[in-house]
Amino acid sequence: MSDNGLPYHNLYLNGQWRAPRSEQYERAVDPATGETLAHVAKANAADTRDAILAARQAFDAGPWPQMLPGERSRLMHQLVDALEARQDELADLEMRNGGCTWRKAYLLDMLGGIVHFRHFAKLADFEPLEAVPQITFPALSYNFVRREPIGVCGQIIPWNFPLLMAVWKIAPALAAGNCVILKPASVTPLSALKMFEIIHDTGLLPPGVINLVTGPGSVVGPELCLSPLVDKVALTGSTETGREVMKMAASTIKKVTLELGGKSPSIVLDDADLNIAIDGCLWATFMHNGQACESGTRLFVPASRYDEFMERLIDRASRIKVGLPADGTTDLGPLISAGQLKTVEDYIRIGLEEGATPALLGHRPTEPELAHGHFITPTIFTNVRNDMRIAQEEIFGPVLSVIKYDSLDEAIKQANDTIYGLAAGVWSVDVERAVKVANRLRAGTVWINDYHLISAEAPFGGYKQSGIGRELGTWGLEAYTEVKHIHVNLSPDRKSRFWFDILLPQGEEN
Repeated sequence: MSDNGLPYHNLYLNGQWRAPRSEQYERAVDPATGETLAHVAKANAADTRDAILAARQAFDAGPWPQMLPGERSRLMHQLVDALEARQDELADLEMRNGGCTWRKAYLLDMLGGIVHFRHFAKLADFEPLEAVPQITFPALSYNFVRREPIGVCGQIIPWNFPLLMAVWKIAPALAAGNCVILKPASVTPLSALKMFEIIHDTGLLPPGVINLVTGPGSVVGPELCLSPLVDKVALTGSTETGREVMKMAASTIKKVTLELGGKSPSIVLDDADLNIAIDGCLWATFMHNGQACESGTRLFVPASRYDEFMERLIDRASRIKVGLPADGTTDLGPLISAGQLKTVEDYIRIGLEEGATPALLGHRPTEPELAHGHFITPTIFTNVRNDMRIAQEEIFGPVLSVIKYDSLDEAIKQANDTIYGLAAGVWSVDVERAVKVANRLRAGTVWINDYHLISAEAPFGGYKQSGIGRELGTWGLEAYTEVKHIHVNLSPDRKSRFWFDILLPQGEEN
């Protein structure tokens, strides 16, 4: 179905595309132009329950959870091949619906997604049995641990990296033998829909193994979190949303993986190579317009190098090009929505009211081709105190707070003085010294002389209110498994049982 050439996207339930029960659809738009790209199904609670039931039946009675790991791995590699064959379509939708530059959409989201999916396809061929050290008391026994899929997994992803986040959720869950219901963000569903279309076209997965429900988070989310038929919920989103998911998941003691907000610090040491640190700190903050949970939006600079660092930083930042995403020379595209643009402008106003100095003040561009998009240029505040709102609250926009420090101990103390603990950066030519600083930072990932480098083989997740659990690597796979201990008593002697003298009085052996 289409409207003036625009597609209508339905829900994906039990291996089929199906219209929402309400027959209501929402617009998916291009944040750079305001243009409508497609109409997307608006699911209600009953639709979500249909998806849950499909996944439940597929897990309880279908072949996927019982399949040998090697066979699941083989099929997942074929899925990756199919996605890779249509990578340009996926990257184009990621750019147009998400507002990111083509360079980011293709090099980071698309190629990164392929690498991560393939990594989990490889991990799917794992040995589910793990030995336990030999136990001889009170008798010789054979013990082993079996890793099994958790079951039905509700997965809720954000709007900032929709393609990559879909991979992060779906791939490890499938690799472990689970069945899933994916809930994309309402404003950026198109790349996930295309991914499901490609996977459906392969015919490789049994019905119900993967399901996709688009619609309001306030409707779909509670169904996933409260349903006793759902065994786990995985969320990437704000800390506020994470708190609500935890509350709802507690009603059935669901497993949860939460990757939440951040206010990550970058600490420049006094021996840093400024040629690397300056560009690196800008990348840490302004990649995808600061719309990343791990963005390094608090920058600690030593007083001894502050003037030189800041002069070069401002000069370099002032040359960042804001423009249309498809333009190969564009560095920053639009923010995701008018609401997010207003939020960023509000925080800029708050920073000014708090007394911070705008070394570079963001504004809406005046170029005619950008008039209908949600564009804003970068802001860099100096004279920032760590207790200011702009230094403590997640802005999710191109706003950097710079804090001068005299003592490295004080910089580390302030870096840790936040409710968040997702990521951090350290910049120094002395790697041993930088590692010592990294060891003192309360964050799930610390990059040294780099930033935003998230590897498929390394864990990602946060301390404190930045989340629970880890994604990626073997840690991400294990998060989708249950651990079962199996004990086999190898003694034929009844008296060797631990319970013999406890259950029965002495002498009553028959």
